[in-house]
Amino acid sequence: MTSPDRPAGRETPPLKKALTTPLLFLFILGDVLGAGVYVLVGEVAAESGGAVWVPMLVALALALLTAASYAELATKYPSAGGAAHYTGRAFGPFAGFFTGFCMLSAGLVAVAGLARAFGGDYLAAFVTLPATGVAVVFLGALALLNLRGISESVRANAVATVVEAGGLLLIVGLGAWIALRGDGHYADLTRLGTEGNGAAAAVLGGAVVAYYSFVGFEGSANLAEETHDPRRSYPRALFAALGTAGVMYVLVGLAAGIALPTAELAGSSGPLLEVVDAAGGVPHRLFSAIALVAVANGALLTGIMASRLAYGMARDGLLPAGLARVLPRRRTPWAAIAVTTVLSMLLALTGDVTTLSSTLVLLLLVVFTGVNSAVLALRKDRVTADHFRVPRVVPALGVVSCVVLATQVEADVWLRGLLVIGAGALLGGLAARRRGALRGTGKAGHAGGKVPGPRDDEPNARRGTPS
Repeated sequence: MTSPDRPAGRETPPLKKALTTPLLFLFILGDVLGAGVYVLVGEVAAESGGAVWVPMLVALALALLTAASYAELATKYPSAGGAAHYTGRAFGPFAGFFTGFCMLSAGLVAVAGLARAFGGDYLAAFVTLPATGVAVVFLGALALLNLRGISESVRANAVATVVEAGGLLLIVGLGAWIALRGDGHYADLTRLGTEGNGAAAAVLGGAVVAYYSFVGFEGSANLAEETHDPRRSYPRALFAALGTAGVMYVLVGLAAGIALPTAELAGSSGPLLEVVDAAGGVPHRLFSAIALVAVANGALLTGIMASRLAYGMARDGLLPAGLARVLPRRRTPWAAIAVTTVLSMLLALTGDVTTLSSTLVLLLLVVFTGVNSAVLALRKDRVTADHFRVPRVVPALGVVSCVVLATQVEADVWLRGLLVIGAGALLGGLAARRRGALRGTGKAGHAGGKVPGPRDDEPNARRGTPS
């Protein structure tokens, strides 16, 4: 289909289909595991008490609600635009731009923060270099890998994901070793609540923190267009990855609770490194190397998501058409990769990324609310091809879960987040107005105010026929 701001007759080149179910599974697992888990356990313990595995399970259940909505939409409309594309189809160009802007902002901030983290304490275990210089070189290297192709990027992720998972399994093994030698702490493993919160409030507060560890799956929706048979592969890879991550998180939480008293666990900024110290026998440099791989992998996967999102929004007419340019041979979105990389570099160079990164969950809750709502709004939009479907109650509960989690976000985070949300609303209004003007001149080419996407349903899945 023709993008509304492009002349008729010019097709946007499709992205290369290169992802299999195992590669997509490793992509999602690597993105979900990420670097956050290396500090997560201590923060959850501070909120909920020693039974950190309980809020982790609650967070997994809440994440699965929205993941189910993504599974339906990604298999119904396999498009690189992801959440922006879905909400644009459901509610028009303003909602599509606004959702995409929030998602893109969260991704750029996350990549910049991870780039600065890469040049921080973990790298200092090997060599001391300026953090800003490391961040720029690091982001440039990731951009080159992204440009080379999705196959190469995801295979690099597969190796890194194995290393990440190995690091977490090492923690589980060390926890078991501490228990076997009789040094374990068991009293707090079933204790919920802190001095300021009862059990229920502690579980909810801990779940908000733990929820951060499960985000990352949403980026995979932007790769549906590059996946072989996404209607079959995507749900399998998505739910398998989230289930695997959930089991690993619970085991890591149990191991950390056995290895350390709750007060020590809650007061540590590197709780898993504390587990390593408590067990003994594992060099700091080894675990630092694992953490560096986790940081690099998280940045690579988030960078892939951001570039595909920008490409998809440009193709849908929500961002300048130049961002939809694709390398002829490799069929990777080079313009979107270049622009998102430069923006991430600028954020990394400000040195103030940590004050923005706390808005990530809030921005994603806005996105998730739109995605869950879009599932309900698009139920009347039929396609001929089979796709994953969820009961209506699931996206409805997904919206409720986002609202509940948003009420737990601190006021100062809301203040920063509202600045980004306000900017997205303003720019979204301008984009919708421009879209309307183009439609008035006959250049938009699409009725109904909905954002089209090329090859949404592919040749055997055209709209308008009941499934």
